Amino acid sequence: MTWPQVLAWRLGRQFVTSPGPGAVAVAERLCGVQAQVASSAELAISLRLGRPAGPEIEQALWTDQTLIKTWSIRGTLHLLPTASWPVYRAVLGTLRYWDKPSWHRGSGVSAQELDAIIGAVPEALAGGSLTREELVDAVIAVTGDEHLREKLASGWGQLFKPLSFLGELCHGVPRGGKVTFTVPPRVGEMSPEEGGVELLRAFLGAHGPASMAAFDGWLFRGLTRRAVLRRWFADLAPATITVEGEELFVLPEHVDDLRAARPSEETYLLAGFDQYVMGAPRDLEPLLPAAAKAAVSRTAGWISPVVVHRGRVVGTWDARDGVLTATMLEEAPGVEKAAEKVVDVLDRPLTVVVTRA
Repeated sequence: MTWPQVLAWRLGRQFVTSPGPGAVAVAERLCGVQAQVASSAELAISLRLGRPAGPEIEQALWTDQTLIKTWSIRGTLHLLPTASWPVYRAVLGTLRYWDKPSWHRGSGVSAQELDAIIGAVPEALAGGSLTREELVDAVIAVTGDEHLREKLASGWGQLFKPLSFLGELCHGVPRGGKVTFTVPPRVGEMSPEEGGVELLRAFLGAHGPASMAAFDGWLFRGLTRRAVLRRWFADLAPATITVEGEELFVLPEHVDDLRAARPSEETYLLAGFDQYVMGAPRDLEPLLPAAAKAAVSRTAGWISPVVVHRGRVVGTWDARDGVLTATMLEEAPGVEKAAEKVVDVLDRPLTVVVTRA
């Protein structure tokens, strides 16, 4: 097989080539939607539905509770289907990166202080959702440790992430323009082994064929123990397929569709932090050419919105001051048409301009 075939299959599986059935289904298929930048998450889903998805996402998060917003994959905020949350919780809860001495040095809290926080947060949230400031006050009241205030108030929520991984905390309904935190819905329990196999199955269903290293990097940048990874792969028993000389894992039920896939000739504009990019290794040259890396992966972990042709990144784009500008690294047909789809889902007037880098 060739990478253009694989990338065409991924575009289809990820609802880029044809609309998905709804916001929750899109989040399910993509293994979550990165939501560090809320507008990027909304756009990523909207482009896969072919319509503005903001109201549907809000309803799913705060009314129906079919989506959950919390720190998960790679320690970043994601929108995840609530029904799948036991899978992620089972896997993430075993990583326990917060037990490492290096993490304690970097966070400025001791193991004993972190244990106190982990014990205090569920008690603090038992009465309902709290803003960050209210949660900090409540934790200080429970622990009696004023030293923790500055660390807990950090904008990045470093000390709250372990609580999310343990299934004790997620975002609640915003109040007065402020983020709140609450206890995640309890929708079932799963063992780490069961969770690992199910998460691997979901990953290969959207981002396969892939290597063990690709899955590990996507999950938490190589933190998972090799023995654990091997056991998950052995239990799932995925098939292998050769892509340009490399043996990669794939779900058996997808082999025939992959072999039948033909390279895509279409051009698409995708959102910043899009899962099509985030789910692949940064050194996957057929998807992210070396010449495009600097434009896509920018300072402070920013991942630019991208232009994709034949499944590979051929440019970036942004929309500001009434203009959508696509900056092309390579020529690609249909950029203007693809940009108009973005204009439609953003639902605001934008002039489309195509330039060369």
